[in-house]
Amino acid sequence: MYACQPEQAPHASKPMRRPILTRRQALGTTAAATAAALGACAAPAADDLATPPSSQAIRILATSDLHGKMVPWDYPINEESRSGSMAQLATAIASLRDDNTLLIDAGDSIQDNMAELFADDEVHPMIAALNVLRYDVGVTGNHEYNFGMDVLRRAISSFSGKTLVGNVTDEHGDPLADAYTILTVGDVRIGVIGMVTPNIVKWDATNLDGCDVRNPIAETRRVIDLIAPDVDVLVGAFHMSLDNEYNVPGSGVRDIIAACPELDVVIAAHEHRLVEGETVGNTLVVENRWQAQTMSCIDLICERTDDGWRVARKESRAVAVADFEPDPEVMELMAPYDERARTYAIEPVGKLTGGSLAPEAEIAGIPSTVLQDTPLIDLVGSVLLHYSRARVASAAPCTVDANMSPGTIRRCDISKLYRFGNTLYTVLMTGAQLRTYLEWSAAAYKQWQPGDLTIAFADDAQVYNIEELVGANYTLDVSRPMGERVRDLAWPDDTPVADDDVFELAVSNYRANMNLLTPGTVFAEGDPLPKLVAADLRSDIGSIRELIADYIENVCGGVAEATCDDSWRLVGNDWDLRQHERAVDLLRDGSIVIADEDKAHGLCTRAITVDDLPR
Repeated sequence: MYACQPEQAPHASKPMRRPILTRRQALGTTAAATAAALGACAAPAADDLATPPSSQAIRILATSDLHGKMVPWDYPINEESRSGSMAQLATAIASLRDDNTLLIDAGDSIQDNMAELFADDEVHPMIAALNVLRYDVGVTGNHEYNFGMDVLRRAISSFSGKTLVGNVTDEHGDPLADAYTILTVGDVRIGVIGMVTPNIVKWDATNLDGCDVRNPIAETRRVIDLIAPDVDVLVGAFHMSLDNEYNVPGSGVRDIIAACPELDVVIAAHEHRLVEGETVGNTLVVENRWQAQTMSCIDLICERTDDGWRVARKESRAVAVADFEPDPEVMELMAPYDERARTYAIEPVGKLTGGSLAPEAEIAGIPSTVLQDTPLIDLVGSVLLHYSRARVASAAPCTVDANMSPGTIRRCDISKLYRFGNTLYTVLMTGAQLRTYLEWSAAAYKQWQPGDLTIAFADDAQVYNIEELVGANYTLDVSRPMGERVRDLAWPDDTPVADDDVFELAVSNYRANMNLLTPGTVFAEGDPLPKLVAADLRSDIGSIRELIADYIENVCGGVAEATCDDSWRLVGNDWDLRQHERAVDLLRDGSIVIADEDKAHGLCTRAITVDDLPR
């Protein structure tokens, strides 16, 4: 008999929307049989933690941001991906779980990796996987709200564990789910509290029409005051990361912990950052990478006191899910969904006409996409502008060979021009900040010197950091030193971009979070930073890759034309054209070579010069 059964919540503010089922009832016959097979190889809990007779070991296995990773396959790029999956999680969980273990997920399961395909299924495959792995608790993440309240309610009702979301009521004033549950391990009573980031009102306002989204600080404080006499351990499962978003109080767990220091453990989520175990006040905080790449393993030792139990020791570590083989039972359970997703991945969305999206590179290691404006960047930028309604967009080639040839475009083919699963952000910035941003990007080029016959790149340059604008015109003068290369920056009507112009920039979440919203790369410490306007725009469709497919299919009518407006140019490379062409021919026939030590990250770091040409 599995030991961690929920107790009835003593004073729930609203009646439950459905009865608590025992785990056997909730799983159903087929799922229960599979779960029994998965749980057959449980390992001892709390490695190397001594357990005297007056103490109780408790292990919490925590996941979040699973984002549709059912099996080891990346459907948008149509290739194997063993970095993590529900099937591998099953094996990892079985190796760490015993009767003293709780399994908790902190949200964002049913979106991304083409999981949107199953939004209307009676039971979403990710929920089916959570059920067969016997999760005790699941919290709604912000992406669970992407598809409307009917999809959300169906996900909640089909989950056999306990769904928690304590700060959202529906259009009738009823809680979407309870704010907390109390589970027991031995004689220890564990209160688990679940909240979602209040910023769901920014991303899914239409879906939340009539709903009330309250601040998690006050709601968590209320629940703790209610249940504190009835529990020994307090765990927060919050779909938000450590720090606040948009400066909204309570959208980061630090704020909640400051107001609720009684929390022993907090399972954070949302930002996909790895936090193996950070202590905030007296609270242990963990967070996982996305798509089941990691699972948090939290070990507690509780000691008996005159009043009950107290947490005497707590430790945590991140488990790399890539180290585990997929569980055959889960693979079999997911097989019908896997087949549907793979079929969908190769479904045509349209065709490309007018030529390739990028000219062939003259020289390997010097991609055309960073020497000139190309239809590839113009297409990606047009997609970003369409779905964001921003004034200008920023995009970079994802790889040195990013391209697409004319012909049929399948969904998975989009990865040829946009490899990464980034999402769409908008940031508010000034003309001066835009110029600084372009100068940062232009630092990828080494300064052109007289006698150079090819472009060279900085030793640390990465092609995906060479950003280009769509919606503004400019030139980059590589004969100038870094910081002085951006010239003639203007809007499409030739009006110069003034330093005090204020506008929205559409950009990937990676670029926004890594370089624009934090100091240290584009902007120095103390400099004014752009402001986040919106995150994960149109996540109901998916990542930028899925937005590109939707744009081709539904905005372009299935026909994407390789066109380019030549809105930016590289200048300052004042070489003799005949000598340059001779260098290209000699490189192609192998008469001269660019040595491996003169390449980094697929880019040439040394220019071919006139001295390299045979006399």
